[in-house]
Amino acid sequence: MELELKNVNLRPGDKLKVKGEILHDAERFQIDLGLSSDDLALHFNPRFHDDADGVVLVCNSKTAGCWGDEKREIHNPLQRGSDVKIVLKLSGDVFEVELPDGQEIQFPNRADTDVVTYIRVAGDFKLTSFKIF
Repeated sequence: MELELKNVNLRPGDKLKVKGEILHDAERFQIDLGLSSDDLALHFNPRFHDDADGVVLVCNSKTAGCWGDEKREIHNPLQRGSDVKIVLKLSGDVFEVELPDGQEIQFPNRADTDVVTYIRVAGDFKLTSFKIF
Protein backbone atom coordinates (compact mmCIF):
# COMPACT_ATOMS: atom_id res chain seq x y z
CA MET A 1 0.00 0.00 0.00
CA GLU A 2 1.23 3.49 -0.73
CA LEU A 3 -0.32 6.92 -0.32
CA GLU A 4 1.70 9.94 -1.40
CA LEU A 5 0.50 13.51 -0.96
CA LYS A 6 2.23 16.61 -2.28
CA ASN A 7 1.46 20.31 -1.76
CA VAL A 8 0.17 19.65 1.75
CA ASN A 9 0.28 22.49 4.29
CA LEU A 10 0.99 20.94 7.71
CA ARG A 11 2.18 23.60 10.17
CA PRO A 12 3.39 23.55 13.80
CA GLY A 13 0.52 22.49 16.05
CA ASP A 14 -1.24 20.56 13.27
CA LYS A 15 -1.78 16.83 13.72
CA LEU A 16 -1.95 13.95 11.30
CA LYS A 17 -4.05 10.96 12.37
CA VAL A 18 -3.43 7.69 10.51
CA LYS A 19 -5.64 4.65 11.13
CA GLY A 20 -5.27 1.25 9.60
CA GLU A 21 -4.40 -2.39 9.94
CA ILE A 22 -0.86 -3.72 10.19
CA LEU A 23 -0.75 -6.72 7.87
CA HIS A 24 -0.45 -10.19 9.45
CA ASP A 25 2.86 -10.84 7.71
CA ALA A 26 4.19 -7.28 8.00
CA GLU A 27 7.92 -6.70 7.83
CA ARG A 28 7.70 -2.88 8.07
CA PHE A 29 5.76 0.22 7.12
CA GLN A 30 6.54 3.93 7.15
CA ILE A 31 5.00 7.34 7.58
CA ASP A 32 7.10 10.13 6.07
CA LEU A 33 6.70 13.87 6.63
CA GLY A 34 8.82 16.49 4.89
CA LEU A 35 9.29 18.52 1.73
CA SER A 36 9.84 15.66 -0.76
CA SER A 37 10.88 12.02 -0.89
CA ASP A 38 14.53 13.20 -0.70
CA ASP A 39 13.94 15.70 2.13
CA LEU A 40 12.15 14.06 5.05
CA ALA A 41 11.90 15.79 8.39
CA LEU A 42 10.45 12.62 9.93
CA HIS A 43 10.68 9.03 8.69
CA PHE A 44 8.65 6.91 11.14
CA ASN A 45 9.38 3.25 10.40
CA PRO A 46 8.04 0.42 12.60
CA ARG A 47 9.92 -2.79 11.81
CA PHE A 48 8.75 -6.25 12.81
CA HIS A 49 11.80 -8.25 11.74
CA ASP A 50 14.87 -6.02 11.98
CA ASP A 51 18.23 -7.79 11.61
CA ALA A 52 19.72 -6.02 14.63
CA ASP A 53 16.84 -5.50 17.06
CA GLY A 54 13.90 -7.68 15.95
CA VAL A 55 10.75 -5.64 16.62
CA VAL A 56 11.74 -1.96 16.75
CA LEU A 57 10.52 1.56 15.99
CA VAL A 58 12.95 3.55 13.88
CA CYS A 59 12.85 7.32 13.33
CA ASN A 60 15.16 9.20 11.02
CA SER A 61 15.45 12.21 8.72
CA LYS A 62 16.74 12.56 5.17
CA THR A 63 18.37 15.69 3.69
CA ALA A 64 19.13 15.95 -0.03
CA GLY A 65 18.78 12.18 -0.31
CA CYS A 66 21.16 11.40 2.59
CA TRP A 67 19.89 9.66 5.72
CA GLY A 68 20.74 10.98 9.18
CA ASP A 69 21.44 8.91 12.30
CA GLU A 70 18.63 6.54 13.22
CA LYS A 71 16.84 6.82 16.53
CA ARG A 72 15.80 3.30 17.55
CA GLU A 73 13.09 2.62 20.15
CA ILE A 74 13.15 -1.00 21.32
CA HIS A 75 9.71 -0.76 22.99
CA ASN A 76 7.37 -1.25 20.03
CA PRO A 77 3.74 -1.70 21.11
CA LEU A 78 2.58 -2.18 17.49
CA GLN A 79 1.67 -5.74 16.56
CA ARG A 80 1.17 -7.55 13.27
CA GLY A 81 -2.49 -8.06 12.40
CA SER A 82 -3.74 -5.26 14.68
CA ASP A 83 -5.82 -2.18 14.00
CA VAL A 84 -3.96 0.95 15.05
CA LYS A 85 -4.28 4.71 15.32
CA ILE A 86 -1.08 6.76 15.13
CA VAL A 87 -1.08 10.53 15.65
CA LEU A 88 1.86 12.61 14.42
CA LYS A 89 2.34 16.24 15.42
CA LEU A 90 4.84 18.89 14.40
CA SER A 91 5.59 20.88 17.55
CA GLY A 92 8.20 23.33 16.30
CA ASP A 93 11.58 21.86 17.19
CA VAL A 94 10.28 18.30 17.69
CA PHE A 95 7.92 15.77 16.13
CA GLU A 96 5.65 13.87 18.49
CA VAL A 97 4.33 10.43 17.56
CA GLU A 98 1.52 9.09 19.74
CA LEU A 99 1.12 5.32 19.63
CA PRO A 100 -2.00 3.25 20.42
CA ASP A 101 -0.85 2.32 23.94
CA GLY A 102 -0.40 5.99 24.87
CA GLN A 103 3.38 5.85 24.42
CA GLU A 104 4.78 9.00 22.82
CA ILE A 105 7.99 9.12 20.84
CA GLN A 106 9.73 12.42 20.22
CA PHE A 107 12.09 13.02 17.33
CA PRO A 108 14.00 16.27 16.78
CA ASN A 109 13.07 18.50 13.85
CA ARG A 110 16.66 18.38 12.58
CA ALA A 111 16.01 20.50 9.48
CA ASP A 112 13.90 23.11 11.34
CA THR A 113 11.03 22.33 8.96
CA ASP A 114 8.22 24.80 9.65
CA VAL A 115 5.81 23.56 6.97
CA VAL A 116 5.38 19.94 5.90
CA THR A 117 4.38 19.78 2.23
CA TYR A 118 4.95 16.06 1.58
CA ILE A 119 3.32 13.06 3.29
CA ARG A 120 3.78 9.40 2.41
CA VAL A 121 2.35 6.27 4.02
CA ALA A 122 3.77 3.03 2.58
CA GLY A 123 4.56 -0.57 3.34
CA ASP A 124 2.79 -3.47 5.01
CA PHE A 125 -0.15 -1.40 6.22
CA LYS A 126 -3.78 -1.19 5.09
CA LEU A 127 -4.81 2.46 5.47
CA THR A 128 -8.43 2.98 6.53
CA SER A 129 -8.46 6.63 7.64
CA PHE A 130 -6.27 9.68 7.18
CA LYS A 131 -7.00 13.06 8.76
CA ILE A 132 -5.18 16.35 9.20
CA PHE A 133 -6.51 18.51 12.01
